Amino acid sequence: MIDLQVPGGEPGIVVCFGEMMTRLSTPGHARLRQCLPGTLEAGFAGAESNIASAVALLGGRSRFVTALPAHALGEACVTHLRGCDVDTSCVLRTQRGRLAQYFIETGAGQRPGRVLYDREFSAFSITPGDAYDWDAALAGASWLVLTGVSPALSEVAASATLHAARAARERGVRVCCDLNFRATLWNWEAGTPARALAQRVMSGIMPYVDLLLTNPDQAQDVLGLATGPGPNPAASPSPTAALDNASAKPPSPPPEMAPLLAGVRRIARSYPQLQLISFTLRESISASHNNLGGMLYDVAGDRAWMAPLVAGNYVPYAMHQIVDRLGAGDAFAGALLYALQSPELASPAKALEFAVAAGCLAHTIPGDINFVTREEVEALCSGDRTGRVVR
Repeated sequence: MIDLQVPGGEPGIVVCFGEMMTRLSTPGHARLRQCLPGTLEAGFAGAESNIASAVALLGGRSRFVTALPAHALGEACVTHLRGCDVDTSCVLRTQRGRLAQYFIETGAGQRPGRVLYDREFSAFSITPGDAYDWDAALAGASWLVLTGVSPALSEVAASATLHAARAARERGVRVCCDLNFRATLWNWEAGTPARALAQRVMSGIMPYVDLLLTNPDQAQDVLGLATGPGPNPAASPSPTAALDNASAKPPSPPPEMAPLLAGVRRIARSYPQLQLISFTLRESISASHNNLGGMLYDVAGDRAWMAPLVAGNYVPYAMHQIVDRLGAGDAFAGALLYALQSPELASPAKALEFAVAAGCLAHTIPGDINFVTREEVEALCSGDRTGRVVR
């Protein structure tokens, strides 16, 4: 695995670049038209700020780089991040632009959740990449985290995201990118379909990426590369145990995993600089019931790990009472980055197991931020799935 320590042996800072916004949720499972005029529940969110918060809340070091309007709402965002122990020293305050927002109706049963974005002309979307102090932003960094959300916001934001990736490369900082395809946001070039625009823009960013986070659907949408479905939960024993030995010859994957591995290898061939590729594997039974697992692929070694495992078999978490699924992928990303640079968790199998468990727990917490501790994640990893009261 790759070395993620900075000089002196201390784990580096996970630097996240993107937009933070207001999240406005309907109470319970109500529809927007039921609530307005009336009351919505307000909080803060954003893929990259969620990841920064997840890393810090687990005990790691993170820094958030963004542009916020210079007014009370912008400062409330900063205060929220500081409360999660995120470094906000590189947040720009701007006189132009507004604070983005989105509205969420939480789904239930066979009714899916719905998100309504209101993000045009935000401070982040109109701030160019050279407005940020990248020497300060990337000082002491082990990772720069980008997502496919930022370049979807505007042509300026797309250019700024590429600028950030180049700045990291120039300074020897590895880049993690979560594809996060949002079809309704990729609309800033008239006449170009969302997928075509995303594929064109992200193809310019991908050559700078070392760790790619995605899922089978998003790999198809953004990279144009089919990866096949995820493995069946009733699959034959996972190859993980044999693959923990770096010198072991990778065994043939079970049939259910073969299409996924073939797709991951296609991604690796298309972008040979990639070092790690991780997939979240979600089976959506209903809005209230999902099954969740994950895969981590080491490109150089052509080795794959899956989690969670029970007696050596891949058995995803069965989440029957989802409280809030937004931000769960960010929780996975933050936990994976945290684990990869924590000595006790840094092996591929342990890092993936930890990340999937954190993503599972995120579904039990209202809001985008994963307010869990390392100890709680490790308890789930150890097999405690009962949810019994802790006294």
